[in-house]
Amino acid sequence: MRIVIAEDLLLLRDGLVRMLTDTGHEVVAAVDNATELSSAVTTHRPDLSIVDVRLPPGFRDEGLRAALAIRAADPDARVLILSQYVERAYAAELLADGRGGVGYLLKDRVTALDDFLDAVERVAGGGTVMDPEVVRQLFARNSRNRGVAALTAREREVLDLMAQGLSNSAICAALVLAPVSVEKHITNIFAKLDLPPATDSHRRVRAVLAHLNQDR
Repeated sequence: MRIVIAEDLLLLRDGLVRMLTDTGHEVVAAVDNATELSSAVTTHRPDLSIVDVRLPPGFRDEGLRAALAIRAADPDARVLILSQYVERAYAAELLADGRGGVGYLLKDRVTALDDFLDAVERVAGGGTVMDPEVVRQLFARNSRNRGVAALTAREREVLDLMAQGLSNSAICAALVLAPVSVEKHITNIFAKLDLPPATDSHRRVRAVLAHLNQDR
């Protein structure tokens, strides 16, 4: 897999390069600012871009804005965002187009090698990955919402795993449930979050997005 990295912290940037190279990937560019990120993506057309939210010069949301611009220019571009903190609005904005091929992880997740590499593969393959801690905090913040409050404990578990990008079969394995039970829970989640039937393949992403946006 060909990867571009945008991370201003030298040690983390070099660590990502080494980790990805050692596991068989090719890092075609490793930059420390949003301008060079955009240039590197245009030049190399990578399979995946790994991007820090906050990049020079302002260290606010330059990385995220560059990532969104990359996605706007190329809907098939795959982007995995890294952040030091849970920044809810950024997670919602990243998911807003519902196309998949995106991820949002906290930086400390990088130290869990298998989890991080799994996220890299899933996002590059068109999946959607959200950090479990991001999902946990979003559930806590939205706990007063009527739609979310209507979810059962099991439905919350299922939506949590959906938000992390797991397929129905993976959810079955994680919760030790039969496929028909998982399908029933997902149907109930869609109904309680007021998501009408749709034919697009990212309805589950829209379910997560609906949850993220409920008290914005």
